[in-house]
Amino acid sequence: MATLDSKIPPGDIAEKWTQYRSTIKLVNPANKRHLEVIVIGSGLAGASAAASLAELGYKVKVFCFQDSPRRAHSIAAQGGINAAKNYANDGDSTYRLFYDTVKGGDFRSREANVYRLAEVSANIIDQCVAQGVPFAREYGGLLDTRSFGGVQVSRTFYARGQTGQQLLLGAYGALNRQIAKKQVTMYSRHEMLELVVIDGKARGIIARNLITGKLERYFGHAVVLASGGYGNVFYLSTNAMGCNVTANWKSYKKGALFANPCFTQIHPTCIPISGDHQSKLTLMSESLRNDGKVWVPKQKDDTRKPQDIPEGDRDYFLERRYPSFGNLVPRDVASRAIKERCDAGYGVGTSKQAAYLDFADAIKRMGEAAVSDKYGNLFEMYEKITGENPYKVPMRIYPAIHYTMGGLWVDYNLMTTVQGLYAIGECNFSDHGANRLGASALMQGLADGYFVLPYTIGDYLSAEIKTKPIPTDHPAFAEAEKSVSENINQLMSVNGKTSVEHFHKALGKIMWNKCGMARNEKDLTEAKANIKALREEFWKDVRVLGKTDEFNPDLEKAGRVADFLELGELLIDDALNRKESCGGHFREEYQTPEGEALRDDKNFAYVAAWEYKGPDSPAQLNKEELKFDTVHLAQRSYK
Repeated sequence: MATLDSKIPPGDIAEKWTQYRSTIKLVNPANKRHLEVIVIGSGLAGASAAASLAELGYKVKVFCFQDSPRRAHSIAAQGGINAAKNYANDGDSTYRLFYDTVKGGDFRSREANVYRLAEVSANIIDQCVAQGVPFAREYGGLLDTRSFGGVQVSRTFYARGQTGQQLLLGAYGALNRQIAKKQVTMYSRHEMLELVVIDGKARGIIARNLITGKLERYFGHAVVLASGGYGNVFYLSTNAMGCNVTANWKSYKKGALFANPCFTQIHPTCIPISGDHQSKLTLMSESLRNDGKVWVPKQKDDTRKPQDIPEGDRDYFLERRYPSFGNLVPRDVASRAIKERCDAGYGVGTSKQAAYLDFADAIKRMGEAAVSDKYGNLFEMYEKITGENPYKVPMRIYPAIHYTMGGLWVDYNLMTTVQGLYAIGECNFSDHGANRLGASALMQGLADGYFVLPYTIGDYLSAEIKTKPIPTDHPAFAEAEKSVSENINQLMSVNGKTSVEHFHKALGKIMWNKCGMARNEKDLTEAKANIKALREEFWKDVRVLGKTDEFNPDLEKAGRVADFLELGELLIDDALNRKESCGGHFREEYQTPEGEALRDDKNFAYVAAWEYKGPDSPAQLNKEELKFDTVHLAQRSYK
């Protein structure tokens, strides 16, 4: 069993980070240029970390599987980024952001990490403004803000409906500056397929050049994973199809613990599924719930057009059930409420698996031009996909898989249980608990990359100054490359009859139907058996097209799906183990009489950190007990 030391510094929570930064070990500038850091992923977390580390003087190698860092999935984050600047003068503060985040995560996150996130959030906005990020501004020139779910203040900064893209361009510019200075070497179209561990420390990676198919070896004094989340284990999600778990999963098999995999987020405002032809779903930003009103007809199977249904026949169920927060309840709460209404027979559209998101009231109150200024590009996107004009007809929405709160276990320094291996952004578990509040993903990614990792990694690297670069002909590199090569050859040699896509889609259906918005022991037990059978079928009948030594997207996909099949079983194990409902993890056996999530703080107020024990052995559960010294445990209520 692994020993989990979270390395939370002593002292008052408001002083922990300041005192810690003042006492950790440093690396002087002359020594930094002799130290090499590998960064996997070039989204917001990866690009900001790489640019910051290079600015400090470290040699940095950045790897991404896309053809450019600008294509990282961070661009898909539309609505905004949270920060406790209190520009709206509505009572916000660092403590309130901290409290909202802990409560929004249903009291399943580590207090010290969350407070640090809230504390550095204000710095992120200043950094991005200095980079030229075009945040929306009020008439007087101050940066504008809006509200997101689970809060009662206006703390979300935004750049219309493309905040993630604009923030990524800022980080990309900072990264490019370091590339031009030759402090960063950029490896596009490269995918990490193995972690190299020497004497218990992460010392490099094996990557596949996706253009040539060649396996390549790279050394680093430390390795930083910023490779995103694993939502595509469900196949249909709001994630880009390239998003995968492979870097995390290979690290898990080398000793990094995987924490809370069952904590997956359902986003309530997605365009509903239209058929089996779809490979992904489209998110409509949570910002729309600022002015859009969610409703369904009061009459079951109502076939009238929405504009023909009078006010008296409409059920604004979020406002009815949660009067204090209304349409801006957290994502998990809104998602379950929409599902409940649809399951009860009140759904709309041809599938009856949707609710309306209506802007008629906002247009009447503000005028169409004002609504267009705030949400125009989102409305255009909706119309292009559905063929319906949301200025005239209410949008139709239904929940979908969006984000993963689980990920590699990290301590306060963002280091995993493998020495020298760090995980930042969505690929770690640390800040969101069982549910992420809207606009906090961008906040966490940039906080980790710009303001946390550059300090904490120095504490580790200060002891690595005397470590000379390890030649990549070291036996550990050769062994790691051999393992990757054997896995690729095994995939290619199956030579079955069934496509990789078929297996991915089949896995997704199992996961969504039996471990999606609602879970129970019977379904989860069946899902585990189903996935095991599907994985056995995969290795007997998958057909991977093309060759190994060439550009081969089918081979890329096959490796990722193989990892998803294994992750699926671990996710199910975690969901079976957690006999409570909290945040996005809703076990039907554990709910209040009103249908809300029912936590069991006595038995499950811990981080479930799973340890790999071999291909034929069940993963071992390790627990990090969560202590709440500042926020008192309480049943969540948004009523």
